[in-house]
Amino acid sequence: MLVRLNKFLSRAGIASRREADRLIGQGRVSVNGRAAELGVRVDEARDRVAVNGRPVQANPRTVHILLNKPAGYLVTMKDPQGRPTIRKLLSGLPPGVVPVGRLDFDSEGLLLLTNDGELAFRLTHPRYEIAKTYQVSVEGEVTPETLARLRRGVMIDGMNAAPDAAVVLEAGPQRSRLRVELHEGRKREVRRMLEAVGHRVLKLKRTSFGALTVKGVPPGGWRPLTGREVSALKKRVGLEAGDSAG
Repeated sequence: MLVRLNKFLSRAGIASRREADRLIGQGRVSVNGRAAELGVRVDEARDRVAVNGRPVQANPRTVHILLNKPAGYLVTMKDPQGRPTIRKLLSGLPPGVVPVGRLDFDSEGLLLLTNDGELAFRLTHPRYEIAKTYQVSVEGEVTPETLARLRRGVMIDGMNAAPDAAVVLEAGPQRSRLRVELHEGRKREVRRMLEAVGHRVLKLKRTSFGALTVKGVPPGGWRPLTGREVSALKKRVGLEAGDSAG
């Protein structure tokens, strides 16, 4: 069966279709030993595809995982400095499984992983506005005035950053707890927003990603997504059943 090369690479978990086109344009993709061109089609059963000289497996087993990441793990599959990574919490994964977005080393909670490159790309794209919810403990008492300032937004890297929603769950002179929701995923955004209004984050846990929640999954544990959950995610980002890895 002939399929466009960028779709083949997306199905294999190498990259989104847009990123695959970039790799092809840079000359980093070959088909049967020759540099590939944009728009080329390949036979999944017969053609030999490689990226940076490494063979790409056609149609690997598609994986969609929900991990409850503990604090103290890097969201990467390997670290040259030897620090703990989420790979230590997972075993038996096929090639190309990558985290969907980021979660800080000191943060915990829900993290999705998949080898469906197109789905991973769309789930993290601001265009689709996938809401993520966090429970956050901070130093000091979050007053109504501080909460109002947080909701209005603060400047981070020259841009206004504001949560989609923010609610104080508990407030005390030494410690407060909030629920914060946002759909963006800039680096350490929740921590930086709260620090900008005068509250150092003590603990941060992502409790939901879209309709998915971490409920029932112990810290360090994971579960595969159900077929219904995968279908709902694809529908949410405009993918039909045959548009991604499966």
